[in-house]
Amino acid sequence: MAAEVRIDKWLWAMRVFKTRTMATDAVKKGRVTMGGNVVKPSRTVKAGDIIDVKKPPITYTFKVLQISNNRLGAKLVPDYLENLTPQSQYDLLEMTKISGFVDRRKGLGRPTKREGRDLAAFRESTYADDFFLDWEDDEDED
Repeated sequence: MAAEVRIDKWLWAMRVFKTRTMATDAVKKGRVTMGGNVVKPSRTVKAGDIIDVKKPPITYTFKVLQISNNRLGAKLVPDYLENLTPQSQYDLLEMTKISGFVDRRKGLGRPTKREGRDLAAFRESTYADDFFLDWEDDEDED
């Protein structure tokens, strides 16, 4: 067990990111902060550090309990990090999932087939028939 390890390697080892490349890219893009300061991939992490990771739409907060160079099994992760993410962030994530295609953020690509069907059903809904007005017939009745 090491005393210090690079932040990108630690994030990968703790299963925050699937690959080390993804972890490095997130750090380079400024999505990882320590104490409110953006860090570089080579920044070392030690026990007691608080790390914020932005994975849109939420920001996760972790406290480092122990250091490991190697990727851990999912069951061992709680021994090495404490999740301090506030419940409000998870509520935001749930709201984003519920909203579906309505709040689709720019850059997410094309809608899925399911989202396309939902959108088509919305456009073809029976509500459109409620707005049909026959104004000419009203004038003839007078």
